[in-house]
Amino acid sequence: MEQQVLELVYSLGKPDQEQEVLKLLCRCACVRLDGLLADGVAPEDCGERYPLAAAWMVLDWLEQTQGEGDIVALAAGDLSVRRGQREEGRLSRRALELLSPYLRDEGFVFRGVRG
Repeated sequence: MEQQVLELVYSLGKPDQEQEVLKLLCRCACVRLDGLLADGVAPEDCGERYPLAAAWMVLDWLEQTQGEGDIVALAAGDLSVRRGQREEGRLSRRALELLSPYLRDEGFVFRGVRG
């Protein structure tokens, strides 16, 4: 599965990272997703969604480490550039949404509350 994820990372993002670093990130993404899968669900049960979600997570992690943010202001006098806060985990959230039918439900639950 990790090889499929690695191939998708290359085809989706064309990262400039060393292959060993990408392999490690792919392995970590798979471990992360494996820990979120519902009981009895294997990565293979998710079809093509699993490697795509893992690849999105890797690309998101790479994007976050580059330290780039969106430019929100640019001044010409004394040249000033201000960057806004970047949206953390945008691709990771999409990855989890993609796999949501196969993930454990970790939502909020009311217990012992009278109606």
